[in-house]
Amino acid sequence: MFKTVGLVARFDKRTAIKLAEKLAKRLKEKGLKVYVEDTLAEKTNIEGISIPLEKMKTDFIITIGGDGTILRTCVSIPKPEPPLLAINMGVRGFLTEVEPKNTFTAVDKCLKGEFKIEKCMKLAVKADETRFPDALNEVLVSADEPAKLLYARILKDKEPILSCQADGLMVATQTGSTGYSLSAGGPVLDPGVNAFVLTPICSLSVFRSIVFPANSKLTIVVERPKKFLVVIDGQHRRIITSKASSITVTRSSYETSFIRFQENFYNRLRSRLIFKGA
Repeated sequence: MFKTVGLVARFDKRTAIKLAEKLAKRLKEKGLKVYVEDTLAEKTNIEGISIPLEKMKTDFIITIGGDGTILRTCVSIPKPEPPLLAINMGVRGFLTEVEPKNTFTAVDKCLKGEFKIEKCMKLAVKADETRFPDALNEVLVSADEPAKLLYARILKDKEPILSCQADGLMVATQTGSTGYSLSAGGPVLDPGVNAFVLTPICSLSVFRSIVFPANSKLTIVVERPKKFLVVIDGQHRRIITSKASSITVTRSSYETSFIRFQENFYNRLRSRLIFKGA
């Protein structure tokens, strides 16, 4: 089923690098062609094809790290994205599927086709004619400097909804609703809810999160300051300076696909996030 595989790992953790080396050897023994992220290849002895994420067109990709490693991968890899098998070497690793001790068992299952695919919605983000990478978790809009208020108007399908003054605004997918948006007071969206959520950060007014249908077109018109920051999944950052000063967010035509075995959304909530100990 799979003939080529991409290998991505956090390179600030020696145990992750060691696992990547062992995994690459195992994959080659199984007859797969191994492509290694170039930054990782520089720090290992892996005998694979070194390639930047932007050119990693493989049948599937294995990430070794936490949610940050997954998001970094999804921001950069070519579209449409190949499915991801995520091995947990992060702090929480909410999006990951496999603990390190089960890595080789999981790989064997993948090669036998004994898995299911979970597809996750992404957001398409534009500022005038500037197109950003699609967001798996969230897009954050804030002032270009800390402790500086963002004055913005919000429109849904070109109809004005409200104005707000806040440290920032974020639009999160169902996947992202368990991340930064949740920390900022937003709701958790069940993956079956076809929607995204707008969450303010430290709003001056009585403004809480709003959930929108996934087919909505959301426009954030920034009135002040004239320079503001847009961050995609905590990975891609860009300062926008424009007289028009608006961001549009819609559902992307692309999705991120995760390889899953037995774990489901509520198991991950229970064991890794808000329901821990319940």
